[in-house]
Amino acid sequence: MRVWKAAIGAALVLLCHVSLPAAAADARFERSLRMLAPAERLEQLCDYTALTSIRKDSRNFRPDRAVANAGADVKVKSDTIVATSGAFRSRNKWYALTYTCSASPDHLQVLSFKYAIGGEIPEAKWASYGLWD
Repeated sequence: MRVWKAAIGAALVLLCHVSLPAAAADARFERSLRMLAPAERLEQLCDYTALTSIRKDSRNFRPDRAVANAGADVKVKSDTIVATSGAFRSRNKWYALTYTCSASPDHLQVLSFKYAIGGEIPEAKWASYGLWD
């Protein structure tokens, strides 16, 4: 399982830093998602959606990582994940993130996504949240 998480993480970093045409990046990400179990796929898809949404919506942030369960476990019901204590990293700082993400039954497409950005998470709390620099 950790190997697949690492593969998805590497794909996310690659997709966030390399200028690929959107269709090519989406195809590569979808191929990576298909290697995961459906439950893992849902969280990775939604974390990726958080990254891309924040990048698109705010010039103040350049996120390169997102985690749904930084402060608490996520709530999953069917094809929807509710992350009430997530985080994302931008320019070597971590920020609080909450989101609700609903996906298709195969967990390959996001059907709806709503998020809110919170304040900066102090570096002294990173370890307790499982975050890294």
